[in-house]
Amino acid sequence: MAATRYRRFLKLCEEWPLDQTKKGRDLGSFIRQRVAQGFREGESTQITDPEKCDRIYESLARIHSAYYKNKYPRLRNTSFTGVTVEECRMVLATDNMKQIEEMKKGMWKKLREKFTGKPEDVPKECV
Repeated sequence: MAATRYRRFLKLCEEWPLDQTKKGRDLGSFIRQRVAQGFREGESTQITDPEKCDRIYESLARIHSAYYKNKYPRLRNTSFTGVTVEECRMVLATDNMKQIEEMKKGMWKKLREKFTGKPEDVPKECV
């Protein structure tokens, strides 16, 4: 039975799209990582709670198939702010998020990074 569950999760992972604009923050890549952790031994993995495993799969399958989007259709494809889906995607892209974080940094932090290197290069006792 674990082999069947494993194959279902693999099929779901194959069908789930990856959003290249959200490197490190994409739901598809997170699901792939969790499946790899949950099924470390592949088809021979022993599942401790099969009911929970089935519930998780069914929930992910409903999200992937847009079950709730179809069940509860929206009149407009905008949010309460009036921003369209494409504009939201553009704002939430990893590159744009990095630019926003860079703008938030204070002057002293920018100067310190400029003269000492990247913050990862600075030993923790110096920070």
